[in-house]
Amino acid sequence: MTKYATYEFSGVNIKKDVADRFRHFAKQISCTNSEALEAMLNFFEWNDISPNDSLPNRDADVKKRINAVIAILKNIEKFQTKPTVGMLQSLFQEVTPQHKPRFVEKKKDS
Repeated sequence: MTKYATYEFSGVNIKKDVADRFRHFAKQISCTNSEALEAMLNFFEWNDISPNDSLPNRDADVKKRINAVIAILKNIEKFQTKPTVGMLQSLFQEVTPQHKPRFVEKKKDS
């Protein structure tokens, strides 16, 4: 941000207890009152929410996204991981020869 000398300040009337809470909040996040207020406004604008919105309403969006991620992971497991594991296991399995011996000794009847 720019220096204080270039700022034009404006007054806002708010209740004393709210102002005290806000100043305490600004100190917690280690910034000036103007920076804290600007960060709060940016948060609401960037996330497209209002301070009056309740967060459980946005819970459905989160559940949809989680379900989409689960579907992607299942798809990867089904079409990529399992076939690859199967091919690798078949390469490393010991295969015993299944052919007949060429020469067999005949037994004489006595």
